[in-house]
Amino acid sequence: MDRFVGAVQTFLDNISSVEWRWLVLAIAVHLAKAACRSRAWRNIVAAAYPGSAVRWRQLAGAYLAGVGVNAVLPARGGDVVRLMLARRSVEGSSYPTLVSTMAVETLVDVVLSLALLGWAIERGALPALDVLPRLRAFDLDWIIDHPVATGAIGVGLLVVAGVLAWRAHPHVAAFAQHLRQGFAVLGDRRRYLRTVVPWQLADWTLRIAGLYCFLRAFGIGFGIGIEVDLENALLVQITQSLSTLVPITPAGIGTEQALIAYVLAGKATVPELVSFSVGMNLVVIAANVVVGFTAIGLMLRTFRWRRHLEPDRRA
Repeated sequence: MDRFVGAVQTFLDNISSVEWRWLVLAIAVHLAKAACRSRAWRNIVAAAYPGSAVRWRQLAGAYLAGVGVNAVLPARGGDVVRLMLARRSVEGSSYPTLVSTMAVETLVDVVLSLALLGWAIERGALPALDVLPRLRAFDLDWIIDHPVATGAIGVGLLVVAGVLAWRAHPHVAAFAQHLRQGFAVLGDRRRYLRTVVPWQLADWTLRIAGLYCFLRAFGIGFGIGIEVDLENALLVQITQSLSTLVPITPAGIGTEQALIAYVLAGKATVPELVSFSVGMNLVVIAANVVVGFTAIGLMLRTFRWRRHLEPDRRA
């Protein structure tokens, strides 16, 4: 925690050097990316429920609400809010089906992330396994320092998962049917390629464009050429993907800073890289919270979402 507070202080100390026009553009690109992402998800849900009215505005609101809550809660807690609001918005929908639509939504992400990861490994941009423990990410410190307790927690989670699976056994057939329904769009390849993939490719294009803008705003690694600038943006995207694999903290704060300091070593000083990473995260979190809780307020007519969604949570 002390290192995180210090990183925030470093960002505040260097805030006067930020190029604000690039920062504003980065926020605009980030919001456009979220719009593309929600549109792809809406089309996946529409294929799962062809007899229901699936409105993009409502699904976009649910998506943004989830993003906003994920910005302040760890372990993807916002995804629960996203599912609850989507369940209310689509008549006849079920949680298992909506969960599986979210799995379909990640297919393009998996392919592109693996391609980027392979590229980074091939060029030696990522730290070797023996280097990882020395990076000392904010959110992984406790895991590294307490391996026995971490293992015990992992075993406990597996036991809980086993018990839940055993108790759910009588309902497995119906549950499996709902899950298959969420993959309906994959049964129509032309529809999937026409209504989902383009939006997700646009999402990824805007991701890289947004990171480019953030790098320009903080003046990291520029002046050599556009190819190097884009390469830096791709490297930052890889660190973001890796940092959210185990969502211990909101937005993967900690792991991302450690990875960025490694993959962009030599492009700027370590304090400058930490300032960039923390500053970018704080700006994105602020934007996500504003649009997310605005969506919650408009959809629920209140910001007290926990109490309002309690019946859905129990269900």
